[in-house]
Amino acid sequence: MRDYYEKRAAEYDDWWLGKGLFAPRSRPGWHEDVDALRAVLRALSQARTLDLACGTGFLTRWLPGFVVGVDQSASMLEIARSRRPDASFVHGDAFEPRPGFERIFCGHFYGHLDAEQRERFLALPCDELVIVDSALRPGGVAEDWQERVLEDGSRHSVYKRWFSGEGLAEELGGGTVLHEGPWFVAVRSSSRRS
Repeated sequence: MRDYYEKRAAEYDDWWLGKGLFAPRSRPGWHEDVDALRAVLRALSQARTLDLACGTGFLTRWLPGFVVGVDQSASMLEIARSRRPDASFVHGDAFEPRPGFERIFCGHFYGHLDAEQRERFLALPCDELVIVDSALRPGGVAEDWQERVLEDGSRHSVYKRWFSGEGLAEELGGGTVLHEGPWFVAVRSSSRRS
């Protein structure tokens, strides 16, 4: 998946903004749900936050407090740096422990992790974990391998999961559903390992 996200960097925000290959898709309530998610993130308390798999920083820019973003894609990080110049961005592995943060945040990363990766991720030390991911749509599947096509025509196989707010909170060992919209869920789990 590393190659996929490196190649996708320049067009990644098209997914959020409904442009490029995503322009013809019908996504009722999408923009309203993005706005609601933005409000939820902005309302979080100030914290030293580690944003794992930060991508282009689309969500990072709304996180309050001191933020360090980590991503494996140099191209994604370049965009993130331009979007949030007051934050620090590091090229690296999301599974590497980085102590000294009050919060770990990740947006649309957890849903790509297989069982072994989820176990490693949930073992990372933090006081609070906030996860944003894709909502399970009515009639949708909770887990699938998708073929994703980029503007250059390249095809990539990507593992993906979708969540209800309650289901994600339960999987995290308890937590508070901060947002559950038609397209996104956000859950905060404060009973994290330190």
